[in-house]
Amino acid sequence: MSFTGKYELQSQENFEPFMKAIGLPEDQIQKGKDIKSISEIVQDGKKFKVTVTTGSKVLKNEFTIGEESEIEMLNGEKVKAVVQMEGNNKLVTQVKGMKSITELNGDTITHTMTLGDLTFKRVSKRI
Repeated sequence: MSFTGKYELQSQENFEPFMKAIGLPEDQIQKGKDIKSISEIVQDGKKFKVTVTTGSKVLKNEFTIGEESEIEMLNGEKVKAVVQMEGNNKLVTQVKGMKSITELNGDTITHTMTLGDLTFKRVSKRI
């Protein structure tokens, strides 16, 4: 199953408490909470390019399944991480105590990030 495509954010849960927990400034949280971000994913075998555009902020990450890559987090911090694939539709990584799962089902991507007992969930549809 290929992740390649453009996806528009449909809904999100726990955006504000999660962004506070990872240290995003309050003004950025307020600006970002109602913006429908667009995610563009290009998959070439085990190589991925992910671009998330939220208003004027653009977050770009490139990684290869099973190899250490530098990933830019939502708060702008760059960290080393290894992304694994589970089955043929789930990307899983752990970064600084946070677990990230991106699951593709048909034209819907569900991205769940868990930090301690706080879970942030985003649902995006292919456009």
